[in-house]
Order: sequence, then C-alpha cells, then structure tokens
Amino acid sequence: SRMTVRAVKMSCAAPNVYTKVPDGGWGWTVAFAFFFVEALTYGIIKSFGVFFNDLMESFDETNSRISWIISICVFVQTFTAPLSTVLSNRFGHRVVVMAGGALISSGMVAASFARTVVDMYVTIGVVSGLGYCLSFLPTVTILSQYFDKRRSLVTAVASTGECFAVFSFAPAITALKERIGWRYSLLAVGVLQLSIVICGSLLRPILIIKEQEEVKAQPVEEPAETKYMLENEQTRTSIESIDSGVEITTSPSNVPGKTKVEPKSEEPKENVQILVDNNSTPTEPKTQLLDFSVMKDYSFICYAFFGLFATLGFFAPSLYIIPLSLSLGIGKDHSAYILSAMAIAEVFGRISAGWVLNKKPIRKIYIELICVVLLSVALFAFPFASEFWGLMTCSVFFGFMLGTVAGTHIPLLAEDDVVGIAKMSSAAGVYVFIQSLAGLAGPPLAGVLVDTTQNYSSAFYSCAAGMVLGAAFLSLVRPCKLGLCRRREQPVEDTAAQAPQDPPEDFIEMDIGKADSSGKGADGT
Repeated sequence: SRMTVRAVKMSCAAPNVYTKVPDGGWGWTVAFAFFFVEALTYGIIKSFGVFFNDLMESFDETNSRISWIISICVFVQTFTAPLSTVLSNRFGHRVVVMAGGALISSGMVAASFARTVVDMYVTIGVVSGLGYCLSFLPTVTILSQYFDKRRSLVTAVASTGECFAVFSFAPAITALKERIGWRYSLLAVGVLQLSIVICGSLLRPILIIKEQEEVKAQPVEEPAETKYMLENEQTRTSIESIDSGVEITTSPSNVPGKTKVEPKSEEPKENVQILVDNNSTPTEPKTQLLDFSVMKDYSFICYAFFGLFATLGFFAPSLYIIPLSLSLGIGKDHSAYILSAMAIAEVFGRISAGWVLNKKPIRKIYIELICVVLLSVALFAFPFASEFWGLMTCSVFFGFMLGTVAGTHIPLLAEDDVVGIAKMSSAAGVYVFIQSLAGLAGPPLAGVLVDTTQNYSSAFYSCAAGMVLGAAFLSLVRPCKLGLCRRREQPVEDTAAQAPQDPPEDFIEMDIGKADSSGKGADGT
C-alpha cells in the first residue's frame, strides 16, 4: 500500500498533539481560562443573593417566586448538560464555550430591563442558564484531558475563581447598587460576563497519539497458494510461541519473507499525521456524541444520586445567608462580609481538597465522603447561630467544606472508582443532567419552607437533609464498583479457561506436520 506523510501545521485552530497526557503545557492556559469561566458563571450565580431583597421590593413578590429565578437558571444549566456534551463532541469545546458566553451576557443584559419576575425567568433562567451550561461543562471537561497526575490539584485551584468572584463581587455589587441602582448593576455584570468569549477562544483541543501505535494497512489480495503457505507459517509460529509466553500477532509484518517494513521516522521534533492510501478508502469510526452506557454502571448511578441530593445544599445557603443575617438584625454591610468570608474559606477548602486528593496512593472517593458528612454538619449548625460571630463561624466552616466537595465532585467522575477518564465527557453530561431536578426544586423548596414557617432556618434544614441523603448514596459507590468488577471478571475467566479445550485435532496435526516438514526442509537447505 502507498503511504503518504503530511505534517500537521501548528496554528491556533489546530489541536495540541501529544504522545501522552502532558500534565501541563497548554493545559496551564486552559486552567487560567477555567478560573475566569468559574468566576463569571458560578461566581455570579452565588453572588445573586445581593439582588434578592431588591427584586422582592421592585416586583412585590415572595421569597419563593424570586427563588425561581436561580432555580430555573440552575435547572436549565444542568438539564441541558447532555446537549452541551453533544455540541462539544460535534463542534469542539472552543466554539461551544464562546457561544455560551454570548448567551450569558445577552440574558443578563436583557434582565436589567425586565418589568416582571416572569421576564427574569426567561432572561436569566432560560437564556443565561443555557449559556452557563455551554460555558462551564466543556471547560472543565477539556481541562481534565490536559492533566492526569495533577488533575485533582489543578482543577481544585482553577475552580477557586468562583470563590474569588463571590468574595469580590458581593461587596462590589452591593456598593454599586447604592450608587446606580440594581438595574444598572445587573447591566454591568452582563457586560463583564462577555469576557467568557475570550476565555473560550483559549481552549485548544488536545489529541493524544500513542508512540507505539501500529498502522495497519489492508493487505493486497494474494494468490490462493501463497495465502495458504502464509497461513501455515503463521500457525506454526503461534504454536511454537505458546510456551514462551510471547504474544505473536498474525499481521503481515510478523511473517518472514519479502514483506517490506517501512523505516520509522527519527525526527521527533515535528508532529506528523500518517494517512494510509489504499484502493478503497477506509471507513473512519464514528464518534459517539453521547454515551448513555454509563447508566448501566451501578457505581455511576449511585454517584449520580449523590449529586442529585447534594445539589440541594449547594446553592440555597448562598442565596439565604444574607436574608438570614438581616432577619437576625445584622446590617447589610456585615451581611456582605459574611458572604465574602464564606467565599474565602471555600478557596482554602478547594485547594486543600485538591492537595489531599493529589496524594498517592489514596482512595479519593472516601475522602469525598468524609467531606460530604462534615458539610452536612455545617448546614445543621446554621439554625443555631443567633448573632454575627456565630453566623460568621458557621459560614466559614460551611465555605471550607463546600470547597472540598464542589471543586472535586465533577472531576472525580474521571476516577476508576466511578467511570474513568475515557467516559468522562458523556458521564459529566449525564451526571449534571440528573442534578437538574435538584437544581430546579432546591431553592423554591427552601423558599416555600421559609414562607410557611416564617423562619430562614428551615431552608438550611432542607439543605442538610439533602446532603445526608447524598452522603448515603456516595458511600455505596465503591461497593457497587467492586461488585460489578467481580461479575464482569468471572465470565472472562471462564471463557479463558475453556478456550484451549477441544481444539480441532485434524487441523493441528496437519499444520504441525507441515510445520515439521518445512522446518526439516529449511535445515536441509
């Protein structure tokens, strides 16, 4: 067959080609972009609580109806996660993230002109929510592909952009509202979020090519006599190599004779792409846009239920911490400081979790379980705070534990205890999709409880209950994975044991005889 070699021209649009996961390189730029994407997506969502009382007064609405703004936003963001996965696999992560940034900015700018709370449902809830999904998920997915050994630590540090955003945006937006009002403040936030488009342009795709990858060409049709001789020679070679334990393939390159072996290029400095040109064009394997086979994995199902219930405790505390502090008689400025302190503690939580999970050997799923249990304790502690310092202590403890969980629960999908890096993209889409139900129901459920009990503590109790259920399902992930492994390995072992039994005697005797005769002929010559 005729082989043609074409060099890959390195440009901004071309993928980065590596022989193994680089654990750095352009990945540092991707991590930098992910930092700002986190800040301008989840950072803004968590800081939205500063607009809570203003929206209630402007639209004359209840807690639960205003809570639906973020609820719909989070629901759309998580519900459309499979769409984000499909679009990323089809068009690439860069284009999808840039489109998501444009949607986020458009929705937030349009929300500044809203006249009713329903308008906010559409602009922030639907338009910006879709943009959040298209921006966040592809970024964290491609970041995981650039790192292997440092994945947990780099992802945790890069995800602190969300915490720094809450720390800086909460007081800044509060001060900005006092000067220009909440509408112009929302407009300024929307313009700032347009920076996500720039971050998306930095997400160059990555291509991993194994160094010893074997290029197989379709053999040319040979005469029947020559083909028969080759088959006997290959059979003799495979039989003689059984005792040595060496694996012999039956490709034409392993057959002695006049087979030509292409010399290997000795110029490692240039990335090359090898194209095999035959009479018939080889069919390229179709890329599976979304792999739902992860739903057959019991360990992933348990992990998905963990994410479903844990999501109840992710957003509601950030939304209700300021109303809770105001109900205790704490001033607006001090309330903003509490939210900022929570964000600072979350930074240290994310970095600490990444550092611990980067240690080897360690069972990361168990570390995550301990963090979720402690996060449940933090949520139960909020209703017992009655003054500023008590609430500040609870917020710092909650922020730290939230950082340990929020910064690692999606990257942990790449671990073998869940699904592994090969199915990370599809698993992340399905996982976040399942989270959408909790994202939709969480804040409104807390709002209904607050309106019914007239006590903001009930919102934190509902979050804590969801987190406890999440911890229960998380504790089942590892046992389910071990059970599935046993079930899958047993049939393989049985098949391997039965494989050598009852071989076709006549065929082996004939080939061995011919092998011996050919061997004697070779010795004679």
